[in-house]
Amino acid sequence: METRVGQDLAVALQYLMQGQTVAIPTETVYGLAADANNEDAVLSIFAAKNRPTSNPLILHFADLPQALPYINEFPSVFKVLYKEFCPGPLTFIVEKSSVVSSFITGGQQTVAIRFSAHPFLQKLLVKLDRPLAAPSANLYGQVSPTNASHVYQQLNGRIPYILDGGSCEHGLESTIIGLQDNKVVIFRHGGITAEALQTALGYIPETKNKEESGILTSGMVKYHYATQTPLYLGFKPIHEKDTAVQITITNNLEIEGPHLILSNANLLEEAARNLYATLHHADGLGMQKIYIQPFIDSGLGKAMNDRLFRAAAKFAK
Repeated sequence: METRVGQDLAVALQYLMQGQTVAIPTETVYGLAADANNEDAVLSIFAAKNRPTSNPLILHFADLPQALPYINEFPSVFKVLYKEFCPGPLTFIVEKSSVVSSFITGGQQTVAIRFSAHPFLQKLLVKLDRPLAAPSANLYGQVSPTNASHVYQQLNGRIPYILDGGSCEHGLESTIIGLQDNKVVIFRHGGITAEALQTALGYIPETKNKEESGILTSGMVKYHYATQTPLYLGFKPIHEKDTAVQITITNNLEIEGPHLILSNANLLEEAARNLYATLHHADGLGMQKIYIQPFIDSGLGKAMNDRLFRAAAKFAK
């Protein structure tokens, strides 16, 4: 299969209406999308990514009215958060209606729904007038893509079209939330921080992002977001100064040998936007190892640390 890259919404729409998969830009990371009402198309997502069908997908809608036929209820507290943060990087776990295929939910009675702020995706969803099922547009378990070239590197020959919407604004996946005991809980940290949710809710949501009780939604598996080059948390030892690359948030550290910076201004927002792109770059350097300095464990740093811990778990001894 030839994989084309372009900015033609009409071409992307045609492929989607034909039941094919298309890589799409969002404000978080690139997604691999298919018509959510076409089960064969949905299954092609799993095949293209080598993703287990037990791992649920996220449904993308233009707005809440478009989503209502696909869910049984949208709780009042979610309406408050929707008004505050959407369209944007926030995903809601809600009870699905009978319209939603079990292939999308991994056989569960809940479904993840999201309202992306990317103008390309907004236009696609309005024109298609139905939801798109879309996980990240990468091979399963590998680093998420934040530009079209990242998608091409991993999925060339597996999908027909990559809709190039430029580099992603946020660079981290959406925050995923649900309700337990009438309280909002976080199943995946992401672009909307726990602190921002606390401001809107009046309490800080509990985090429940482990897979012990099953994979409720995306990003909960233990090994994920991994580079091909072995990745370790912390600083490289001096004897590996020339064979390993070090990644830090700022440039005010004296690091010998290859060294990549996430934010010259030492800003978490810039570091988050650059994290995946920097990991892709580090992976292409041909080094024996990658070392990365963990972040302050609050705000976006909590989301970035979550990704790094899951990526490094693959290489733990």
